[in-house]
Amino acid sequence: MKKIFILAAILAPGSVVAQSGTYTLTIKLPALTTPAKAYLITNYGWSNQQVLDSAMLNKGSFRFSGQVKDPAMVHVLIDHTGEDFTKWKKTADVNDCYLEKGAIQMTGTDSVIHAAITGGPVNNDYKRYKQTVLSHREQLGKAVDSMFRTATQQQKKDPHFIDTVMKQYQVVSKETDSLKYVFIRQNPASYISLVTLMEVAGKDVDVPRIAPFFKRLSPALRNTGTGKQFAKKLYNLGRLSIGVFAPDFTQNDVNGKPVKLSDFKGKYTLVDFWASWCGPCRAENPNVLKAYQAFNQKNFTIVGVSLDTNKDAWLGAVKKDELPWQQLSDLKGWKNEAGKLYEVHAIPQNFLIDPQGRIIAKNLRGEALHERLTELLNK
Repeated sequence: MKKIFILAAILAPGSVVAQSGTYTLTIKLPALTTPAKAYLITNYGWSNQQVLDSAMLNKGSFRFSGQVKDPAMVHVLIDHTGEDFTKWKKTADVNDCYLEKGAIQMTGTDSVIHAAITGGPVNNDYKRYKQTVLSHREQLGKAVDSMFRTATQQQKKDPHFIDTVMKQYQVVSKETDSLKYVFIRQNPASYISLVTLMEVAGKDVDVPRIAPFFKRLSPALRNTGTGKQFAKKLYNLGRLSIGVFAPDFTQNDVNGKPVKLSDFKGKYTLVDFWASWCGPCRAENPNVLKAYQAFNQKNFTIVGVSLDTNKDAWLGAVKKDELPWQQLSDLKGWKNEAGKLYEVHAIPQNFLIDPQGRIIAKNLRGEALHERLTELLNK
């Protein structure tokens, strides 16, 4: 079945820069004889999932063709039963590849899940990426999954056990990210490197950390549509982006005395938005306190901004949670002027500001807060 559409690059790991043009994707499953339908889906299993095209089985094969601007990742799903394919299922017959200029082929027997994929430079690089990065992540993840799966019900209710499991997942994530950075450094002309860099950069880009990797990518790669889009996000900084100066504000402390954020210039300062009525905030406070105790003698401080409306509740929480750092509030709740200035729509939320007054990180919680402060202050 032929359908023409223009695909932007999907944020999932892609190869050497390919020019825009026509692709053909052939899926060969010679042992599949029952009526079946193949779908091309982006973001399979996510809320923004989109079906791009579909094709019926014809003499053991499915065939797709269309136009691509930049290489784009898709999931190929085979519907053998006519059931609802739109919902993610662990047992689904699905595989992924990149749509790129030229011929791409998936070859299996009667299913696509273990099909061999051949194609152009993007798919070749993606195959290497799977072998060197994703397979390692899968192996590490299986060990942690097994730890949780084989635990007793009592263990699964034990906060210490859950914390241990979560720390193991964090280790897996950090090791995987390290492998991703290695792949990016070793493959500066690979489209996979660009989309992987976008993936590790995340929503709130740490510009000082990510920009050097982007600059090492090949000019042709940076000049793709995807590259230009990421460059815009990287360099056209918004008012609250990593690397810009933090907006100043003034609010009263617990004694009604006005205090400015700029009063803390010269120190690493964590601006912590919270409230007495916020359960997740109160649960995070011991971690924030631990960070304060560890680093407040090393040019680090915290400024708490409460989104409370009741002063007694605010001060009661400060006392109960034993928060010794500067506490500010205008007692306007969600209309807190500093909260509006920093576009706070959910709490807890925080901004880490360097001694020069620039935002260098956002929403550091749990171990991430301690790790970043250790990186900055234990030199």
